[in-house]
Amino acid sequence: IHDNGKSTEWGSGMDLSTAYGRLVFPFFLLCNGAVPAVAGHGEGPSRASLEGRNHVVITILYDNNAFDPRLKTAWGFSCLVRGLEKTILFDTGGDGRTLFGNMKQLGVDPHEVDIVVLSHIHGDHTGGLAAFLESNSRVAVYLPGSFPGEFKNAVRFLGAVVEEITEAREILPGVYSTGDLGDGIREQALALKTGEGLAVITGCAHPGIVRMVRAARDISGEDRISLVVGGFHLGGESPLRIGSIAAELRGLSVGKVAPCHCSGDETRRLFREHFKADYIESGVGKRIQLPGLSGLTTSDHPVANPGPGDR
Repeated sequence: IHDNGKSTEWGSGMDLSTAYGRLVFPFFLLCNGAVPAVAGHGEGPSRASLEGRNHVVITILYDNNAFDPRLKTAWGFSCLVRGLEKTILFDTGGDGRTLFGNMKQLGVDPHEVDIVVLSHIHGDHTGGLAAFLESNSRVAVYLPGSFPGEFKNAVRFLGAVVEEITEAREILPGVYSTGDLGDGIREQALALKTGEGLAVITGCAHPGIVRMVRAARDISGEDRISLVVGGFHLGGESPLRIGSIAAELRGLSVGKVAPCHCSGDETRRLFREHFKADYIESGVGKRIQLPGLSGLTTSDHPVANPGPGDR
């Protein structure tokens, strides 16, 4: 493991097994309480234009909903974003074995990833990180500043650069974090500028899916929301409440939705009814293609490949 700026104080007293243990520790224990925020830092992105990119592709690598029958389902979420200035891994699912098995089936090389973005502390979103960093530690890990210090130090020990997110900010040209949101479980979402507006990716949306979409609009300055994909955290909510949230998202100019992970079967059913043709069936292995800012695409709308799960 190469040394990528980890502190001597931390590295001198920790071995690899300890670092692994602190990354795969079951952080579900933190679900019922807020974690104190820590101030973040870091330089802003370069202003290189995204013009000329053909498309942006989001591929779900880890999810508890089936889509591609070749892939294993497990509780958690992870997706890969290709087609931007850098390749982004958003969340790492609940375990490295499932994550890497699905990546292999999909032809995804861990070494193509430049940036890892972690939405929140729960183990079903961070559980694959230690295994991933063992394979590719030459990445920057963007995580909420509210993460425990021992988690951040373990990431550094495994060779990655830690970028703490507190406030909403642009992390790459056209790529934004909503900032560390929430009054209890704190979480960030990722927003990508595309040729048709923002694509918003959520891990669980604990602070509220509507709140996170609003935050994405605010930081990006983009009113159009082409797509919202990921966990909506609405399992167990009443049909009336779910319908109200679907209507609110439509009111925010959300074009298409692809709820998965913790959204719940009833949520998926009701959103399918509400969004009709603008509802995207999703699960592990789903690929969603959107036009880049150059608008080079064959469709006027985000294109989700049919895949084996839609046939």
